[in-house]
Amino acid sequence: MASGSRRRWWVAGVAALVVLVAVTGVGGWYGSDQAIKVVHYGTSNTRVLAVQGDLVTLEQTPQTAKPGTYWLEWTGAYSMLGDVVARAPGRVTRKVLRGPVPSVGTPGHFGNVPPGDPKVAWGIDYTEIMVPTELGPAPAWYVPGESDTWVVAVHGQNGRRKAELKILPIVHERGLPFLDITYRNDEGAPPSPDGLLHLGDSEWRDLEAAVRQARTMGARRFILYGTSMGGQIVGQFLARSPLASLVDKVVMDAPMIDVGMTAEQGARNLGLPGFVAGLTNQITEWRTGIDTDRLSLIRHPPKVRPPLLLIHTVPDSDHPIQEMYALVEVGKRLGWQIRFEPFARGEHTEAWNVDRARYDRLVRDFLA
Repeated sequence: MASGSRRRWWVAGVAALVVLVAVTGVGGWYGSDQAIKVVHYGTSNTRVLAVQGDLVTLEQTPQTAKPGTYWLEWTGAYSMLGDVVARAPGRVTRKVLRGPVPSVGTPGHFGNVPPGDPKVAWGIDYTEIMVPTELGPAPAWYVPGESDTWVVAVHGQNGRRKAELKILPIVHERGLPFLDITYRNDEGAPPSPDGLLHLGDSEWRDLEAAVRQARTMGARRFILYGTSMGGQIVGQFLARSPLASLVDKVVMDAPMIDVGMTAEQGARNLGLPGFVAGLTNQITEWRTGIDTDRLSLIRHPPKVRPPLLLIHTVPDSDHPIQEMYALVEVGKRLGWQIRFEPFARGEHTEAWNVDRARYDRLVRDFLA
């Protein structure tokens, strides 16, 4: 009897171990996919339920119920929507701040980035240029200005360059030329040789190509603006590019400061133990050949460290706020001038959306 009981416990233990290994392996691979798989978004995620004057009622989702300023895009049109003014079961009502009022029944995409291009989003004229990267030409939006100091903007993982247009009105107001770039694997840009993202480890060379192109067009000095993974791309440019000394200032919004800490947050989001993050990074390294430890601006701060405005929302569930605190401590140790501005509300890259007035003021003062 005792022998049979021990056998059953042994079998149960082996089965549990097999399940744990399987779950860990699947979680590690899924986490790696989330980090490096190329995905192009753009489907509708809500529908217009009612319209009254300049008030639009939408299906309530975790996105449409957020406080702040957002956009609704639908076929051939868009509207900027203000904060929620009324709620009812399954529905939220917001005021149209800019653009047409959609009709009842319209399916649309509710998001936190401006629509279209500089002209569509803000009425600012621009030219599309092609940046000659090592993999082929990549499109960029160029807005001219009066200065020979240019702002170069770099979007995040699987994002689009329109995400960087939040900063454009302030940049344009300051008379600074603005170059909003794409990089490998973006829509319209050449793919990477393996078809995967490299978390900034190779993408920084496309930023370098954009800086070189800007110099042929009259740029002498640079201010870099990077959001999410774009912040890591900027960081690797500062660490590795011979052109890094041309950068006068940097603005980072919700940047990926440490790939390891980001992977740990991803594991927590999936309800998996923290050690899965290590497996995720090992799988990522195996699939791409990158060194994820090198992609820590905390353990490997860049050799060129211009003044940095660091903006981040406290509730960010993609890149935890602890990454920012750790970078600030590095700055104190190295004498790196970092101005850290946390926003109490808002998810990933939503600081502008939840408090545009404060965001614009911070950027305006920093650029001045």
